[in-house]
Amino acid sequence: MCHSDSSRPPLPPISGAAVDQGDFVLTSLDGTQFAAYFARASKPTGAGMVVMPDVRGLHHFYKELAVRFAETGIDAVAIDYFGRTAGIGDRSEAFEYMPHVEKTTQETIAADVSAAIAQLGTKDGGGVKSVFSVGFCFGGSSSWNQSALQPRLDGAIGFYGRPPRTEPYIAKMKAPLLLLVAGADGATPPEVADDFDKKLTEAGVPHERHVYAGAPHSFFDRGYEQWKDACDDAWRRILDFVKKHS
Repeated sequence: MCHSDSSRPPLPPISGAAVDQGDFVLTSLDGTQFAAYFARASKPTGAGMVVMPDVRGLHHFYKELAVRFAETGIDAVAIDYFGRTAGIGDRSEAFEYMPHVEKTTQETIAADVSAAIAQLGTKDGGGVKSVFSVGFCFGGSSSWNQSALQPRLDGAIGFYGRPPRTEPYIAKMKAPLLLLVAGADGATPPEVADDFDKKLTEAGVPHERHVYAGAPHSFFDRGYEQWKDACDDAWRRILDFVKKHS
C-alpha cells in the first residue's frame, strides 16, 4: 500500500475552509453503491476534484485530502473502488485489499468516477464548472486513464502512477495530464517514466511532467518532513494545473 493509517496529506496554501464534509454513498452507472467522502469549499472556485485512492481504497488519508482541496476552493469527492466486491466498510490497514484490487477493471472504476463527477455537478456537490481527477499509485494510473474514459474531464493528475497500466489508453486521451513522479520510486524506475513521457509526446497528448529527484514512493505525506519542499511544489503545480485548464 502507499499510505498508512498514520499518513497525513501535506497542507496546501489555504485560501478558505471546508464549509461541509462527510461520508456518503454514491451509486455507480451499473447500480453499484459505493462509499465516498465529500468536502465543500467555503470559497468555491468552480472547480471540482475526484480523489482516487491507492490500492487500499477510501481510507482516512484521502478523506482528509478531499478536505485539503476544499480549503483551496476546489469542491472534492473521494471514492472507494470496492463496492462491488467488498461492500461499504472499513478500509483500515487490516483490510485485505489485494483480492478486491484484482477484481477491479478500469471500466468499473471509470463508472464510479462518472458518478462522482455527476455529484460534483449537482447543487449539493458544488455545481462545479470544471472537473479534474487526482490519484496515487494504483489511483495515479487510474486517474490518467480517465483522460480516455470520461466524456467530461478537464484534466487528470497522477502521483507515482504505473505507466504500463495507462499506456493502452494513450490513443484515446483527450484531457491533459499532470505527471508527478517520485525520482526514487522502486515501483516505477526513472526510465519507465521517461518512456511514458516520450509516448505521450509522440501521441500528441498534452501533458506536464515533474520528477522529484530522490523522492521515494508516497513522498506526498506530511510525515516526510524532509520532502516538505517537494510537497509544497506538488501542491503549487496541482493548483496551477487546475487554474490553467478550468
